[in-house]
Amino acid sequence: MIFLPTIRLALRALRRNLLRTLLTMLGIIIGVAAVIAVVSIGNGAKKQVEAQIATMGQNVILVMSGNVSRGGFSMGFGSAGTLTQPDLDSIRKEVEGVAGVSPEVRVPGAQLAVGNQNANVQVSGVSADYVDIRAWRLKAGENFTEQDIRTAAKVALIGQTTKKTLFGDSDAVGQIVRIKSAPFIVVGELAAKGMNMMGFDQDDIVLIPYTSALKRLSGGTSFRSLSVQASAPSVVPRVQKDIDALLRQNHKIIDGKDPDFLIRTQQEIAEVATSTSRVMTILLGSVAGVSLVVGGIGIMNIMLVSVTERTREIGVRLAIGARTHDILLQFLIEAVALSILGGLIGIGLGAWTSSLLSGQFGSETVIAANSIIIAFGSSAAIGIVFGYFPAWKAAHLDPIDALRYE
Repeated sequence: MIFLPTIRLALRALRRNLLRTLLTMLGIIIGVAAVIAVVSIGNGAKKQVEAQIATMGQNVILVMSGNVSRGGFSMGFGSAGTLTQPDLDSIRKEVEGVAGVSPEVRVPGAQLAVGNQNANVQVSGVSADYVDIRAWRLKAGENFTEQDIRTAAKVALIGQTTKKTLFGDSDAVGQIVRIKSAPFIVVGELAAKGMNMMGFDQDDIVLIPYTSALKRLSGGTSFRSLSVQASAPSVVPRVQKDIDALLRQNHKIIDGKDPDFLIRTQQEIAEVATSTSRVMTILLGSVAGVSLVVGGIGIMNIMLVSVTERTREIGVRLAIGARTHDILLQFLIEAVALSILGGLIGIGLGAWTSSLLSGQFGSETVIAANSIIIAFGSSAAIGIVFGYFPAWKAAHLDPIDALRYE
């Protein structure tokens, strides 16, 4: 018996009991659809986090000022100002491979006023390199300059959310905004960036020279953090290592002692941000995988029933010359066909479910080719594994006993 007639015979047997065939495939369909949907949601979440991390810029290394403990309770990194102007200057001059560096000075409780419009907005003091480091385009106007930094000029860049709050649809460039009663001239409008990975609106912001923030608004002398941009991805690890060694030297931190600063690269931040979604994807994907196994058990059960029902048919075929491997192949094809058809339907159902969830919850889903290949391959493998025993049982029936079976 050649291969193609065996396939036709197997498919004819499946069509003979169409309802039972569909019910048998149901476990595979649900399992594959669940795997596709869960993985696509996880991939979508990962892509969103990566896109938000990318808003930080390219090849960025974040240096956060050290933590402080009060009453035995750690206040966390960024709570104490341990980064200073000498640290900024030494990184610029002594670390090779640095394309730009900017401090960040937060101005707490910054009240902005334009005419009778008021707003509480995040005001950050940064350097002229900041917009380049963060790959932040200007929608209108221009960036402040190094001369503005040196003279602590009262100039500002304004985000789109803040601009709409204070100026509406009017042009903000050239207008004066009062920050804690100090007048600042808006020299540029930042292009929109949207939400960051913490859910904060990045466009509800005003950027001013860090020297202006220190001298005119906060009265401090230290920085909350430093954003350093490496010249290329390949030099990021070396730049990170050199900054660590330089700051340890500047802060006189001996070997074995914890530093009063924290250095993180974009890759490290992305890994931390995606770790939770990755764990949840693996967990939910494993649960979905269990339903594939359950579907495989269902296939084995139905195939054993089919062997029992068709015992006399098997005996006739063996008696007229069918070989053992012909019977084995026929029933194995039936089991694999159940799994493959269920897998194809499950892939379509999973893609539709992913699209439905994306539309309902407004979250992005990404159906990766590898998830389809894995789900489809798993369904085919389940057909072979769980279909082999019933096929083997059918192939090894005694022809005489099979012919006498009622």
